[in-house]
Amino acid sequence: MEHYLDNSATTAVSQCAAQKALEIMTKNYGNPSSLHLKGLCAEQELVTARKTIAKSLGASNEEIFFTSGGTEANNTALFGTAQAKKRRGNKIIVSSIEHSSVIEAAKKLETDGFEVVYIEPDRDGIIRTEDVLSAVDDSTIMVSVMTVNNETGAIMPVADIFSAVKAKNNDIICHTDAVQAFGKISLNVRRLNADLLSVSGHKVHAPKGCGALYIKKGIRIVPLHYGGEQESKIRPGTEALPLIAAFGTAVGEFKIDENYGKILQLNGYAREQLAKIDGIVINSTPNALPYVLNISAGRVRSETMLHFLEELEVFISSGSACAKGKPSHVLSAMGLDKNRADSALRISFSKYNTIDDVDALCAGIEAGLKTLAHR
Repeated sequence: MEHYLDNSATTAVSQCAAQKALEIMTKNYGNPSSLHLKGLCAEQELVTARKTIAKSLGASNEEIFFTSGGTEANNTALFGTAQAKKRRGNKIIVSSIEHSSVIEAAKKLETDGFEVVYIEPDRDGIIRTEDVLSAVDDSTIMVSVMTVNNETGAIMPVADIFSAVKAKNNDIICHTDAVQAFGKISLNVRRLNADLLSVSGHKVHAPKGCGALYIKKGIRIVPLHYGGEQESKIRPGTEALPLIAAFGTAVGEFKIDENYGKILQLNGYAREQLAKIDGIVINSTPNALPYVLNISAGRVRSETMLHFLEELEVFISSGSACAKGKPSHVLSAMGLDKNRADSALRISFSKYNTIDDVDALCAGIEAGLKTLAHR
């Protein structure tokens, strides 16, 4: 029996979302830009999905722009803002524990002549408001801090950070990568004081290949692509309607409070069982998002343990899937020693997980430690 606990990497597509994608591909397959009836029916599906996602974020419909995923949304936010604001300043502030789609974009902007300041987290992996604020000066044009860290589940005080930044200079663009928070905790772009916010479909039981960028009304960014009128020219090109409609369907299935309570119990149970295993250290703090649980497994390297668990049909990860096994910059920034970072494992839950999954995981890790530590 399969035990999938790598939901921060990707989630299983819900049945309703999969059925919606199939319906669009085989029945309502018109181009949303076509003026005939088939096109109008397709356009209505696009409008419905946009409304659903806008409502989930407390945004207006015209503030939601569809992308190919979280990476494109983050790239559009950073590069688009940098180009739009470069005459006013050249300083961009990001946290050092961002997803690679923000970190790598920031590095590219450095080569283009922008000054990038990387804010380090505290020992709990949290970015402190005062550290961000102390880096803000007259040349600052953008601040980007993720809502929830994808490796540890640490929840950032984004609303406090952005409010403080805006109080110092209201013209600074505030962006948050909310990919790991979306669908798990309630998000409201107004309360966050966000100008830009990124989300992704495949983290919330929608297909891969679709995401969205919230752009606050009145905020100007320069697009990355050119060639059509779609998405108000922010992301031109024929919309991937089967993916977008499925994304909207998955978001319409959100039961944030109900699922949070279930996952909180599951996380607590996992912590209790893992604490009984000699050599396990829990890296995620108790107040981290319960959907993500980061641990270190004694003397066994992450990759070795992953393959051992895989043979038992237990699937977890060592960190961000986008890193493809490279050492975690997040755990390093938190000050974890090399041995602890090298044995780190990320367990990530979804609404489909059960206690049986946790039991299989713990049994597998315990067996792995006994077997692999002596090889």
